[in-house]
Amino acid sequence: MHARLLSDLQAHVRRYGWRCVCAPHRAASTEVQPLPARAQVVICGGGIMGASVAYHLSKLGWHDVLLLEQGRLAAGSTRFCAGMVSTIKHISIETEMADYSNKLYQQLEGETGVATGYKKTGSITLAQTQDRLISLKRIVSRLRMKGIPCEIITPKHVAELHPLINIHDLVGAMYVPEDAVVSTTDVTLALVNAAQQKGLKVHEHTTVNHVLVEKGHVSGVDTDRGQVECEYFVNCAGQWAYELGLSNESPVSIPLHACEHFYLLTQHLQPPLEDTSPTVVDPDGRIYIRNWQGGILSGGFEKNPKPIFTEGRNQLEIQNLQEDWDHFEPLLTALLRRMPSLEALEILRLVNCPEAFTPDMRCVMGESPTLLHYFTLAGMNSQGCSLGGGAGKFLAEWMVYGYPVDNVWPLDVKRFGALQSSRTFLRHRVMEVMPLIYDLKVPRWDFQTGRQLRTSPLYDRLDTQGARWMEKHGFERAKYFVPPGKDLLALDQSKTFYKPDWFDIVGSEVKCCKEAVCVIDMSSFTKFEISSPGEQALDTLQYLFSNDLDVPVGHIVHTGMLNERGGYENDCSIVRLNKRRFFMISPTDQQVHCWSWLRQHMPSDSDLFLEDVTWKYTALNLIGPRAVDVLSELSYAPMTPEHFPSLFCKEMSVGYANGIRVMSMTHTGEPGFTLYIPIEYALHVYNELMSVGQKYGIRNAGYYALRSLRIEKFFAFWGQDLDAFTTPLECGREFRVKLDKGPDFIGREALLKQREEGFFKRFTMFILEDHDTDLDLWPWWGEPIYRNGEHVGKTTSSAYSYTLGRHVCLGFIHSNQQPITPEFINRGEYHIDIAGQRFKAKAKLYPFSSLFTLRRRKDEMDIGF
Repeated sequence: MHARLLSDLQAHVRRYGWRCVCAPHRAASTEVQPLPARAQVVICGGGIMGASVAYHLSKLGWHDVLLLEQGRLAAGSTRFCAGMVSTIKHISIETEMADYSNKLYQQLEGETGVATGYKKTGSITLAQTQDRLISLKRIVSRLRMKGIPCEIITPKHVAELHPLINIHDLVGAMYVPEDAVVSTTDVTLALVNAAQQKGLKVHEHTTVNHVLVEKGHVSGVDTDRGQVECEYFVNCAGQWAYELGLSNESPVSIPLHACEHFYLLTQHLQPPLEDTSPTVVDPDGRIYIRNWQGGILSGGFEKNPKPIFTEGRNQLEIQNLQEDWDHFEPLLTALLRRMPSLEALEILRLVNCPEAFTPDMRCVMGESPTLLHYFTLAGMNSQGCSLGGGAGKFLAEWMVYGYPVDNVWPLDVKRFGALQSSRTFLRHRVMEVMPLIYDLKVPRWDFQTGRQLRTSPLYDRLDTQGARWMEKHGFERAKYFVPPGKDLLALDQSKTFYKPDWFDIVGSEVKCCKEAVCVIDMSSFTKFEISSPGEQALDTLQYLFSNDLDVPVGHIVHTGMLNERGGYENDCSIVRLNKRRFFMISPTDQQVHCWSWLRQHMPSDSDLFLEDVTWKYTALNLIGPRAVDVLSELSYAPMTPEHFPSLFCKEMSVGYANGIRVMSMTHTGEPGFTLYIPIEYALHVYNELMSVGQKYGIRNAGYYALRSLRIEKFFAFWGQDLDAFTTPLECGREFRVKLDKGPDFIGREALLKQREEGFFKRFTMFILEDHDTDLDLWPWWGEPIYRNGEHVGKTTSSAYSYTLGRHVCLGFIHSNQQPITPEFINRGEYHIDIAGQRFKAKAKLYPFSSLFTLRRRKDEMDIGF
């Protein structure tokens, strides 16, 4: 059917050529104004991101801002943007950004007098399978938490909303009535216009060569028209952000890569499609469809994307790239299947434009970890229109206030390391990322490209024993171990929202941790050493951490690294190796963020020495009641609590290897030890543990077992449960804070104030009471929490507790009316919403310790992983 349409189109192109579909650009001024000698802020990039940052800086009172664009305003990817404003996002912060963008664009024309083409059309997301419908139901639950109207509708309702849609293969859909479309070019010009009225200076046809640096701080920019002094620099260069970041004397890593992105434009229908016709997303067909001047604009995310521009800023303004109808044909087929009436319609143009994608499908924003006051906002993964307004607002607030006003960690540039900026890695990863935008993503899916980048010395050994792998911060970590005789392929490919195929495997690993002994390779943990010739190491760490670190040599302290608001910038364990030397253990993905925070807050004229020793040590977690027997045999030393107390570290020999740091903690609340082994001894120590441990029932275990153990013990996880807006008082960790210790510490005043006034959110444990593990959908994270029928929060993590035989969810309860007390928690009746179905839950502020064989120790809480 579509072959004839394609043939007709190609004949049309040969005869008439392509017609430009972009809005006519205003004429550039022929008068070239000189660049100012200095500005407070220089923004590179005149697309919707740069314009949004400038607009919001002006709203916050920063008017000495210079916007530089190498071509013309809005002539890059912004010019080719499909213009759909959708609030349907998979993470909370992106939903907030998109919702704000929608509201901003709606009132922008009235504020500026510049037409933006805003039309509230609503959006329909189609489901061809039951799994897709479940995914949409989960999204509906999350959108309703944010107050965004949405609903699941029937195929018949789809046909009523959009009569051209073929509904024969649909099982349902999601309808979001307040989604919209805009002209992104006009939105950009409106934002710039509003900022110019408050002092923004704009210079087009000006190329930024590199950023000038002085003492680790932005000092100016060098352009093809001279230099400009500045205090802040913002990289909004889109697909060129990567190259621009590397051009500095102090390179800034901004991991993104461009791919070709295709969409077509048709002649108007008869009768013309109405402006308010809802946009349609058919993720199973990999396409989107919206009204365009009475006709259709339709594109998608194909399975075989084409990465481009591996290096070099080789286009000042983005032009339409070469058409490739063979490549677009699967999307055209899907379009004609979904809208058969388009078969006889004339196509005006196939647009092919570059779009920047990131390694994890989330944009890159925030301050560089290596260069102060160098900010980035780029890599929008084809969501620039939806996120532009909100992302610019969040970044502008970050610059003005010195910190983000919401938890933007999922988007923070510091979630990446330099290792994720390899050109080859990025090129291969974005070829996977682009199709994933519409792929069905069940809980705990893993990227398949860019793997085996960082591995433990034990990787090959564990792999041959059945390890199934996941990746965190580029590090391979074992999820679980498939026993001999199991179908490895089936387990690797199983995808479900229900009870997973690995359920019994993880259960057996948990059982072994509780009854015998297990080994878990935890080498991915971030590890730093801090030392000084004098007392400065202790004095500095006392200021940076909330707990008291002036403890005897060998003691381990669990503590938080807090910000001025009392929130967690890091959650870690610190060992005092000697009077002037400390060993710090942090979550895996804290490697860049934690290093940056420490460097920024350490005295610049000190003798402190900070070293990242993550690569120097392999960490083995030996968990279970027989761990003490295994280590006793290997070390010929007593390992009982009387000789080796809890939260203590000794450097000792294990097998033939010497200098092993053995710590009496497991990060799970179970008995056992963690061994930090110099990397050259790792294989020997592991072999010895497995050999001696055979008589005690030793086996390998993975992070899924660790997750189950830590959640049933009510241990919080940094980056998921804990963030920069969660204080120790809100999550029951008062015992990790020494408000009365002699030295002052960052966040102390905020905690004192909160203790006096009370806190209005509380970390809570929920046990699902009427949930059938075998038949019901599983909770994973992000599910709404209801108290007495009212929405009060969401879950942050969950796992099946093999000890309780029930699902356990952790999450925060919020209250705007009164401080949250234990009485407030106990008075409520709670339900957890899983894809629209509510399950009764029992709320607890403390774990069910009476059900565990070992009494929970308050000081054994987890640092997250």
